[in-house]
Amino acid sequence: MKFINRIVTTNIEKYLKNFPAVAIIGPRQCGKSTLARFIVDKIQRSLYLDLENPDDLSKLEQPSLFFNQYRDRLICLDEIQQKPEIFSVLRSIIDKSGRNSQFLILGSASPDLLKQSNETLAGRIIYQELTPFLTSEIDHMQDKKLYDNYWTRGGFPRSYLAVDDEISYRWRKSFIKTFLERDIPNLGIFYPPIAMDRLWQMLAHIQGQVINLSQLGNSLGISHTMVRNYLEVLQQTFMIRILKPYSGNLKKRIIKSPKIYIRDTGILHALQNIMNFDMLFGNPIAGASWETLVIENVLGNIEDFNASFFRTSNGIEIDLILERGTEKYAVECKLSSAPKLSAGFYHAIDELGINRTWIAAPVDEPYPVKENVIVAPFSYIIEELKNL
Repeated sequence: MKFINRIVTTNIEKYLKNFPAVAIIGPRQCGKSTLARFIVDKIQRSLYLDLENPDDLSKLEQPSLFFNQYRDRLICLDEIQQKPEIFSVLRSIIDKSGRNSQFLILGSASPDLLKQSNETLAGRIIYQELTPFLTSEIDHMQDKKLYDNYWTRGGFPRSYLAVDDEISYRWRKSFIKTFLERDIPNLGIFYPPIAMDRLWQMLAHIQGQVINLSQLGNSLGISHTMVRNYLEVLQQTFMIRILKPYSGNLKKRIIKSPKIYIRDTGILHALQNIMNFDMLFGNPIAGASWETLVIENVLGNIEDFNASFFRTSNGIEIDLILERGTEKYAVECKLSSAPKLSAGFYHAIDELGINRTWIAAPVDEPYPVKENVIVAPFSYIIEELKNL
């Protein structure tokens, strides 16, 4: 498979020079192993272990002995959640050596789910999330066919790079099944796959909407507490994004429940049985899918912003608010080349004190519709945000 360099590569290489351990976290099959091998191959004294490979796993039956034998190397441990008890050993090895660039750790769960690393490696490890491909990582994204493929298939490498739409779709269907039946149990989480699958299907139908835990629980025949637990697992395995509501002090009645997104548009479309671009545009989910595409690419390309959404009880909404210090920026997603915005929307950005607003639309060039309000391709918006 063709190697596509990732925007976080420079970060990871810098972190290795300054921390004893670096962890690349992200969903299964998003390219962590490929990126790690690319980085490790450039380092002369390094070692790569895949803990899903029984031969590699057996090498760590006496981990202290193994790590001491190769204490002068960078050791990459892939799929660390297969052997979480190893974290307590890593701490003593790291402290004994005292040098940086000792371990590159790959995991398919968040630091909160990999509690051992948080508890035992505090101050010794730094985390870098890797997402499926972002548009900024894919060559020739100006080509409309490639762009449509990316939106339809999502960013998982084997899905995006598949030879045709059908193979991509079958891969995603298989990924969903394997994730529910094998990957979640391998994390030590034992929820009924059928119930989790039904929940995932329901989330696809309410993509980009405010969550009502009680309604979801009633539909599934389980408690709202159990729904919350299921959602937490999906969030911590990078399958969904739970976007918090804006919490500023306003006189208006604002919605206080979060919104939910299946993060990869390809997975979203597979759950909706959408195989190609033509089927997508004939589906009511297209607008929510566009919103997902924009939000995931914006948040995947920027750092150090607090992200939320704004919605009042009478339906005035801003899809994405980005805050850094005293600055506030807004991104609204519209699947139209000539988007229409309500008076309520303009009033909201004034009341919130938004410094600049972009309307992410499928247009070729940016154009202003009001002072500090610009309709633009989301690639333009991302570059603007990165340059702030």
